[in-house]
Order: sequence, then structure tokens, then C-alpha cells
Amino acid sequence: MSASSEFLVKPNPSDARLTEKVQGVDQDKKKIITSVTVERPLTLFLNSQEIVTMMSICDYPEFLAVGYLVNQNMLTDNDEIIKIEYEEDIETVIVRTTQETNFEDKLRKKTLTSGCAQGTVFGDLMERFEEVNLLLNIKLKTSDLYAVLKRINTAPSLYLEAGAIHGCVLFKNSDPILFMEDVGRHNAVDKIAGYMFLNNISGDDKMFYTTGRLTSEMVIKTVQMGIPILVSRSGFTAWGVDLARQADLTLVGRARGERFIVLAAEHRIEYD
Repeated sequence: MSASSEFLVKPNPSDARLTEKVQGVDQDKKKIITSVTVERPLTLFLNSQEIVTMMSICDYPEFLAVGYLVNQNMLTDNDEIIKIEYEEDIETVIVRTTQETNFEDKLRKKTLTSGCAQGTVFGDLMERFEEVNLLLNIKLKTSDLYAVLKRINTAPSLYLEAGAIHGCVLFKNSDPILFMEDVGRHNAVDKIAGYMFLNNISGDDKMFYTTGRLTSEMVIKTVQMGIPILVSRSGFTAWGVDLARQADLTLVGRARGERFIVLAAEHRIEYD
């Protein structure tokens, strides 16, 4: 993908469903009209079992549903999806597989995580985590990092239109590939994971950018997606750093302009 090419998937700030105009007043008591982000409940079913109700902007519900199930280890590469049904009028998405999946134990071990908007992880947080071997020979050039940050920050987005939203980007070298936004950063991650799963996109040679904090949840999901480099404009949590070091995930935070901090696996950074 060249630097001038389009994202495979990106937000659509002009979608009238995603924002509303609201009246208010500013610091000078002047009446103003501003855009606000619209969030909606989305109930996810896996076959006949209700899994969770999430708050989402619902712009890519199919990708969100599949990515959620993949990142919760409820769907694996061995599961065959035969249909994804989104019923907008009843705010429901159903993922159907060839065979019923066994995840009752995971539901009983539901764990509330540090993600905003009720991010959840089922079962053992470390399931699959210790089995992943991230590629060692992938390099992130500082020049590519600066270029991709500039492109992300200037791309049309709901954040620029209305704010109150998180963004995530899958990129390779200096080329952004997928750009997703949602009210919860974990939702944006799951949308990218769902697109990757449905389109057989490997994370081995990719890098991941998020506007959200580098928490344990973000690190675990990135590792499960097989992506060796995680970048954020925000800061770190201690457990997030510990897990990144354990997995040899390159962890880059506070990335703004031409500044950043690396707290894990610096060996993948090429200072050019």
C-alpha cells in the first residue's frame, strides 16, 4: 500500500447516524451548536447464546462482533462462521458458526477489566497469551512512526468531528491499513481484530496504534492478534508494561509529533 492509497476501512464522519447536533452555551454564554457522538447498545449473540451488551457507535457491527469473540477466545481459527446477522431495529448482532461452541465456563469467569465502557475479558486473562511468539525481525523506523502519526492525526475522523471517541489503526511501515473508532478503545481494537479474522490478515508484520492507555487489556489483545509493536499517544500502566516485557512486545507510549517513550522490546526500533 502506497502512502497515498486509501485505508481499507475507515471512519465516516459524514454518516448522520454517528453524530447529533446539540445546542449549548460557551464560556462567554454565547449559544452554540456542536456535534456529539451517538452511542447505542448492541447485544451480541453467538449462535443461540446471548454474550454481552456493549455500548458502541455501531458503524461496523459485524467486525466488532467477530473481533470481540476472537479476543475473548470464544472463536478460534478452527471455528467456521457461516453467517453474521445485524438487526439494526432491535440493536442485535448474531454470529452463527457451523457447530455450537462451548464457552459456558468462560461466562462464569467473567472479569471486569480496565477498559472504558464495560470492557470485559472472559476466563483466564492469560489464555493463549504465553503461547504467542512475536516476530523478532520486524523494525519500526522512527521516520515511519512520525509519518504514520501525522497521517492518522490529519485523517477525517469522528474524533475531529465530535470528540468523545477512541481510535485504533493497523499499519505497516508508514502505511495505515485499517482505521476504526468507537466510544471504547477495546471496541475499536475488536473491530480491527474482526476484520483481520474475516479477511485472513496476519498481524506478524504489522503494527498497532491506539489513542487509549497502554493497559494490560491492550497488551493482551495486541499479543493475541500476533502484532509485535504497539504504539499509543497516551501513557502506560505498570501491568501493561510487565506483560509487554514478558511477551517481548515493543511498547511505545506518549507518541506525539516526534516524541515517544519505549518501555519494552526497544530492539525493534530503528532510529533513522
